[in-house]
Amino acid sequence: MRGGWTYIMTNKPHGVLYIGVTNDLHVRVDQHRRGLGSDFCRRYNLHRLVLAERHEHIADAIAREKAMMAWNRDWKIRLIEEQNPEWRDLFDFLV
Repeated sequence: MRGGWTYIMTNKPHGVLYIGVTNDLHVRVDQHRRGLGSDFCRRYNLHRLVLAERHEHIADAIAREKAMMAWNRDWKIRLIEEQNPEWRDLFDFLV
């Protein structure tokens, strides 16, 4: 079974947040950055990947996405800042 990713995109630190899931993080984030990923990301110019979590199974990534979407905004920001305190764009670090 193929793994997956749960990820968060934003437009700036503490900006609009988008939570997604994919089996190919590099391709999906590239789509978002080119305005092809989702209407929401295109509307708010969400081009910065600030969090990415790898999962062994895509079902686990989907479950994590659903759980994170139910969180309040403060919890999402805390998670980002624990793992990426400078809100760097992690796209540049993808292999």
